[in-house]
Amino acid sequence: MSRRRIGFWYRLAAVICKPPLAVLIKRDWRGMEHIPADGGFITAVNHNSHVDPFAYAHYQYNTGRVPRFLAKSGLFKKGFVGAVMRGTGQIPVYRESTDALSAFRAAIEAVNRGECVAFYPEGTLTRDPDGWPMAAKTGAARVALQTKCPVVPVAQWGANEILPPYTKKPHLFPRKTHHVLAGPPVDLSRFYDREMTADVLREATEVIMAAVTRQLEEIRGEKAPAVPYDPRRERIEQRRRTRAQSVPAGESQVQDTVPAPAAEVTPTATEGGSGK
Repeated sequence: MSRRRIGFWYRLAAVICKPPLAVLIKRDWRGMEHIPADGGFITAVNHNSHVDPFAYAHYQYNTGRVPRFLAKSGLFKKGFVGAVMRGTGQIPVYRESTDALSAFRAAIEAVNRGECVAFYPEGTLTRDPDGWPMAAKTGAARVALQTKCPVVPVAQWGANEILPPYTKKPHLFPRKTHHVLAGPPVDLSRFYDREMTADVLREATEVIMAAVTRQLEEIRGEKAPAVPYDPRRERIEQRRRTRAQSVPAGESQVQDTVPAPAAEVTPTATEGGSGK
């Protein structure tokens, strides 16, 4: 899709949303030259505030290539909200599908039509205590490997200072700066001729998220943790600690020798990246 074909609904949304965003948020936006002028592509974006989809959409709208975000398919059936979602070309995720590739069929079709599909690979707001990108789901990698489209890593910081993750009270003043830095497309060509197994998808996802994290390191001027925060691993460790506390001292060594069952890795329709 060319830079000029934005559409009525998206322009209407911009008329409504851009003025308050311009008043409330200062901008440090870089890397727009890495947003392709034509053709379908994916942006992989970190997610640290409920405000950042609006701030990021403002950034990319100004490049002339509007992002199509992923959202639950049910939202497209709800009255005015559904009309806006359809009118602005947002992408439904079919989470009820048992086949992961089918869950993202609309995203694949959008990329093949020449659209930009914006993924939040983490799937939700980061739970990293310091706001770094956490371990991601494989939806973005799945669509990228299926379509062989460019994947542009984008880092953002600042919306989280307006509305920190998992809070409800905004901090509008003093006026905050929204930093965005897009990088060159991630090279995933080494995965193209390989079978799309769970291991390949995880490896490709790690490559994408490493690029996003490097962009955020440049914005913040500091190094991210060597190992991304993983909510699933944290839950397992929490359960293990809880069990250890409940086991009598004389039995702890026996309990510790019992191996944990291996986790099955099964691609599902919840591998998305909408954060919606």
